[in-house]
Amino acid sequence: MSDLEGKIALVTGGSRGIGRSICLKLAARGASVIVNYLRSEEAAKETVAEIKASGGDARALQADVSAAEQVTPLFKEVSKVYGTLDILVNNAGMTRDNVIMMMKPADFDLVLATNLRSCWLCSKAAARIMMRKRTGSIINITSVVGIAGNGGQSNYAASKAGIIGLSKSLAKELAARGVRVNAVAPGFVETDMTAGLAEDIKERAIEAIPLGRLGTAQEIANAVAFLASPEAAYITGQTLVVDGGMVM
Repeated sequence: MSDLEGKIALVTGGSRGIGRSICLKLAARGASVIVNYLRSEEAAKETVAEIKASGGDARALQADVSAAEQVTPLFKEVSKVYGTLDILVNNAGMTRDNVIMMMKPADFDLVLATNLRSCWLCSKAAARIMMRKRTGSIINITSVVGIAGNGGQSNYAASKAGIIGLSKSLAKELAARGVRVNAVAPGFVETDMTAGLAEDIKERAIEAIPLGRLGTAQEIANAVAFLASPEAAYITGQTLVVDGGMVM
């Protein structure tokens, strides 16, 4: 399928895990992909190389998307190289888990900046481009934790719930200019981070999932590609939950 042929997509935190799968999926659907990364340069280059080996177009661009002074030149470079931007996937994120009595204010601020502030900054920069041409799709990666909460993750849950509210607000602001804004909320997904969890923790998680298994990064990427595609042309302001029924 090449329904994204000729489209330009920027994926923040695109070098590893879910972000990498999103980059590969969008490229397979025909988009030129900018793989944003902060520290994982080698992984970003590997993602770009895999896309190019499959006949796609991609490049890696480093930037801390939680910092306004780095977001501005990132989007200027995208405009310089490609002339426009059609799809933005705000995927950059992190955790600093702890119970509230032990959580440091710095860890709360860092998670909110990385997960939520970056989403706001990049959406603002993308909207400036997309509104001018009256078309575009912004897809924000949130989490079921932003819907249901989770003990020991008050900072992460707050950031992910904030992304849902941000997505709805931006969808209302930008709809008149033809720009759609949606969110994807993954559940428990097999990634490098979950691979290191103890087996008993994984088993308990699977017991809470009606479909009886963990999700895959590819399944999250499929949802993102759908929302980015013409098939979702009448969908905006929505949160697509991809969690095997965990929080239904």
